[in-house]
Amino acid sequence: LTHGAPVNFSGKWFKAVPYAVDPDTQRIDMDHVREQALAHRPKMIIAGTTAYPRTIPFEAFRKIADEVGAYLVADVAHIAGLVVTGHHSSPFPHAHVVTSTTHKTLRGPRGGVILTQEETLAKKINMAVFPGLQGGPLMHVIAAKAVAFGEALSPDFASYIGNVVNNAQVLATSLQDHGIKLAFSGTDNHMLIADLRELGLSGAHASRVLNEVGLVCNKNTVPGETRSPTECSGIRLGTPACTTRGLGEKEFAQIGQMMARLLKAVADGTEDSVKDSVAQDVRRMTQAYPLPYPVA
Repeated sequence: LTHGAPVNFSGKWFKAVPYAVDPDTQRIDMDHVREQALAHRPKMIIAGTTAYPRTIPFEAFRKIADEVGAYLVADVAHIAGLVVTGHHSSPFPHAHVVTSTTHKTLRGPRGGVILTQEETLAKKINMAVFPGLQGGPLMHVIAAKAVAFGEALSPDFASYIGNVVNNAQVLATSLQDHGIKLAFSGTDNHMLIADLRELGLSGAHASRVLNEVGLVCNKNTVPGETRSPTECSGIRLGTPACTTRGLGEKEFAQIGQMMARLLKAVADGTEDSVKDSVAQDVRRMTQAYPLPYPVA
């Protein structure tokens, strides 16, 4: 759910104005960001995305925020694990406030953090959280966050995130080599967006079929989207969970091949002839890399 969505309180309480990617490069169009900022003079600019596989230019955002007198908030929920290990540029010292979830690439519990280096803002944020919005701290979640932060400081975690990023590159190459177009022409992080318009598929249909064989993903919009948000024209993929499970370059290359094979069959109307075969391949792979804990 994006910032300022009309169904969310952020869209009900505040006026949210979007910025776009350049239609040619499919990178965040910083000229457009500046134009929007100068036109609307926002009190806050948010640098953060839910489905952008390229590097976010925090320094450029800060220059624009300073030009219009706005606070810069960096939402690094999806890339926090990459940021803390140096695999993505840091929002500090550019952002006034940084927010993140503690799950996703930080691999911690469901929860979040709000960070700032400015004492005045810290006091206001603390008061807004409690007593403004909530009370009753969940000590077990706080303890789990501490464990996750400790792990994130370790060399093993840095190596893990390196593998996450490398596996994303392998998956991207495999998909492209097997005829699947990627939005943004690839990835700089852990995430990929497959653009299915050339196959004539909706993201909703494609994700449903892939999920049925154990290749779990979600529908997602793509730059220049023409379908409704409930249908979309793309799917979003990520490598952290399978990397945690132990899968490496060989397996992610195979995953790309399996996904491409099934997506093409869906487009041709021959999915029933390949679904069982792909499902068996997925099952064999997951059996070779069992979960590191018992499942009831």
